[in-house]
Amino acid sequence: MFSYIVRRIIQSIPVLLLVTLGAFAVIILVPGDPAQHMLGYNATPESLRILREQLGLDRPISQQFWEFFQGAVVGDFGESILKKEAVSIVVGERAIVSILLLGYSVFIALFVSLPIATVSALRRNRWPDHLLRFASMITFAMPSFWLGLLLALWFGLHLGWFPVGGYSDSNISSALYTLTLPAITIGLYLAPLLARSLRSSLIEELDRDYVDAARGRGFTETRVIGGHVLRNSLIATVTVLSLNVGYLLSGTVIVENVFAIPGLGTLIVDAVMQRDYPLIQALTLFFGVAVIITNLLADLSYAVLDPRIRLERKR
Repeated sequence: MFSYIVRRIIQSIPVLLLVTLGAFAVIILVPGDPAQHMLGYNATPESLRILREQLGLDRPISQQFWEFFQGAVVGDFGESILKKEAVSIVVGERAIVSILLLGYSVFIALFVSLPIATVSALRRNRWPDHLLRFASMITFAMPSFWLGLLLALWFGLHLGWFPVGGYSDSNISSALYTLTLPAITIGLYLAPLLARSLRSSLIEELDRDYVDAARGRGFTETRVIGGHVLRNSLIATVTVLSLNVGYLLSGTVIVENVFAIPGLGTLIVDAVMQRDYPLIQALTLFFGVAVIITNLLADLSYAVLDPRIRLERKR
């Protein structure tokens, strides 16, 4: 297991270097003068000169990339033009909110998709299967901003069960309470994808010989499904979940702005609108690293779900 983790980390290094290069290119590929874009066209030549020196734009591109790479290794991306403080501090504070929102969303998606997929597989091609799949696809077809507005209108304004916006970090319960509607919005989009993948895997596993053997030994249906069939079927679901991390990150940009959540989604919108290039570079690199780490964790989870998968090299 340890050697596999080391190999996967080594394999991720070229991807990480490309992501770093892409994050650095954000400020290089901007048409015109980035300092002029940030300060506006009424900026004085002296202020433009100071900002160019601060951003390192007066140095050769190779030196700029090397300094950016060195700063990225230690988490030093300079100072945010928008927030007037270190970029790493700004991103770190907002990242906690977005990670909590994504984790909450994935939990809701699994909570919804597991029973839907199980019932659909056990009652495949019958009316419960068709009804559940049709109902789940409704939320998948809706744009996330529209679904979020509907949830805020009904559960927030009419019923008053949850706040329609904002975030409270006084304790974990209040944080989860304020993130419930945004998490449901993202979770209901992800749940149909997971349910469809899990349903197909469950149907395939239910036709295998070991299922008939387990039933023939007198195992209960709950033990057969929950202890054997479901566990073997989750590998494809984990793969689908890891492949959709990028879409989830982009979805948080919309959902966080709809519900006014102070996470990375609202931060990157503010950074783009204010042309805060150091902050944009840091967020681009953060999202890329998050996808790489998620794919690594997905690969490691395969061995936990199915011991037959050997991660060690054959000697």
